[in-house]
Amino acid sequence: MNAKPDTVSWHERARSLTPRTQAFIEGRYVDAASGATFNSVNPATGKVLAQVAAGDEEDVNRAVASARAAFRKGAWSNLPPAQRKKVLARFAELILKHTDELALLETLDMGKPISDSLQIDIPGAARCIQWYAEAVDKIYDEVAPTGPGALALITREPLGVVGAIVPWNFPLVMAAWKIAPVLAAGNSLVLKPSEKSPLTALRVAELAVEAGLPPGVLNVVPGYGHTAGKALALHMDVDCVTFTGSTATGKTIMQYAGQSNLKRVSLECGGKSPNIVLADYPNLEKAATAAAFAIFFNQGEVCSAGSRLLLQEGIKDVVLQKVQEIGQKMQPGDPLEPATRLGAIVDETQMKRVLGYIDAGQREGASVLLGGKRVRQDSGGYFVEPTVFDNVSPRMSIAREEIFGPVLSAITFKTPEEAVEIANDVVYGLASAVWTRDITTAHRMARAIRAGTVYINCYDADDITVPFGGFKQSGMGRDKSLHALEKYTELKTTWLELS
Repeated sequence: MNAKPDTVSWHERARSLTPRTQAFIEGRYVDAASGATFNSVNPATGKVLAQVAAGDEEDVNRAVASARAAFRKGAWSNLPPAQRKKVLARFAELILKHTDELALLETLDMGKPISDSLQIDIPGAARCIQWYAEAVDKIYDEVAPTGPGALALITREPLGVVGAIVPWNFPLVMAAWKIAPVLAAGNSLVLKPSEKSPLTALRVAELAVEAGLPPGVLNVVPGYGHTAGKALALHMDVDCVTFTGSTATGKTIMQYAGQSNLKRVSLECGGKSPNIVLADYPNLEKAATAAAFAIFFNQGEVCSAGSRLLLQEGIKDVVLQKVQEIGQKMQPGDPLEPATRLGAIVDETQMKRVLGYIDAGQREGASVLLGGKRVRQDSGGYFVEPTVFDNVSPRMSIAREEIFGPVLSAITFKTPEEAVEIANDVVYGLASAVWTRDITTAHRMARAIRAGTVYINCYDADDITVPFGGFKQSGMGRDKSLHALEKYTELKTTWLELS
């Protein structure tokens, strides 16, 4: 039984926690071949949590060889879907059984509030794996309408070995979005978690084997992007690399795929999502509340964060006043305290990046209405106040570039057409929102906005049944839903001549 957040001394539990820190290859924990390690740092204190194996090219080679051998052996790839379903369902159950442990690892490693880890991240990861477990034996192949002289079968087959590189902001959820469809389709997987938050991925690999996944099917190699990540993307025996992270890194991974074996690539990259509120929307308090959480949740370290708040003339003051009221109540606190709603920025480098954008916004002429500073410095951690900018021009860097922190840019517009023009005038196209009482306006704007998701009268609504991904430089391919299986399978035509 998992304890309620307010009945547990998370600091006490943290002191007795012993994280898994070795790479996980062929069903067991192993040191990096070089013996090298890197520090996993608690962003709330700046102190070292653990020393984690620093995998590099040799470790990736070992993991890929393990994954390929498992795939060829067929213990998983040839297992009937109904049997794969049972293993994945047990895997999901084990994640839920270890919710407290995994939530604590997530919060200590990444800095998010323990309440979010307990109530959102860990259950979300389990839900994802459970959903694909249920889906795997419900995907049918096809028979083509060729006429009576032939029988043409269209079947889906697993790709083989998939390399997955996942980010630090939702470590276990993002890993689950890759793990679940990759394994459901019958592939083997080499997962490289971010060096900023590798601990939950290393732990769940062990749970997967406990659930019955054959050794070698799921391997986890922690390490840096320029070593382990590069080796995985360049590997000649990896059939697909799936990546979530920055647009700049996504472009590099595409180059690596072309330089090596032309492996399949799917990318979920950056965002600068517009949250558009029209003056006709009748509940501006609701829209403002959603706007605040759209940017301050998870410290703003969300690829689909509503970082651009587009407000029609006449409603700006009302909406921004409410956003500021909420922001003032979401001041950064100790992530291990259940009442905390805003945690720590993941590391010092990211904190400096966020503060650098805040400085740039002021230099470019925007006005800080709220926040803008580092706080809780006596903790040794990396905390930034919720920050709201007014008088932002669409040409400013804070309105065009992904900050990945709790920084909101408010921009005014006159007409829905102008709002759409501003919304589309960035290189990204991940998420967006429109708030209006006019259903025709909502549909017209949704069609005109170039983004993978358009929320209407809400923000960040979510379910595993809908695809997630972006247009333009926000990437290609989709996570979640049945569409994710398309990335990890090949279509084969088998033609039988009957005449």
